[in-house]
Amino acid sequence: MPWIETIDYADADGDLRAAYDRYIAPGARVDNIMAMHSLRPHTMDGHMALYRQVLHSPANRLPKWFLETLGVWVSAINRCGYCVEHHFSGLKRALKDDARAAALRRAIEDRDIEAAPLDAAQKAALRYAEVLTRDPACLSAALVARMREAGMSDGAILEVNQVSAYFAYANRTVLGLGCSLEGDTV
Repeated sequence: MPWIETIDYADADGDLRAAYDRYIAPGARVDNIMAMHSLRPHTMDGHMALYRQVLHSPANRLPKWFLETLGVWVSAINRCGYCVEHHFSGLKRALKDDARAAALRRAIEDRDIEAAPLDAAQKAALRYAEVLTRDPACLSAALVARMREAGMSDGAILEVNQVSAYFAYANRTVLGLGCSLEGDTV
């Protein structure tokens, strides 16, 4: 049960109904995280604009499964079970390799980057995302340099930064308003 009032799709009208119609999930349902925005539908538009660009833009160069992996990693660090479950499902769908997805999940749950079936650049990205999530003021150019030295372009580094930052926002929306998986479909 959320900690603030939310408005169900059936009771929505005006701007909220229009926003829900723009972002309705498969099966004509509204994800619980979107319902958190129901009292201020314009914030739903901002949330979805960022979400779509950092995770689903065809202009992204990093593979979608890895962007989802970053999201699951950041969400696990923040202890946001809602986002871990939703985005692990997305990771599995995008990766199309259940065994590798399970190995990634184990490594994430164990906080063991070295055990993750990832290349050096991807592991460097997870290390960067961890520091950005836990203590952003401690970030240094050295972590960015490690990603670059492992083969990431500056554009890819920007994608890592933006996905990590998006999940910090989404996790805080979920955790700060009592959003849960109750009644949601993952």
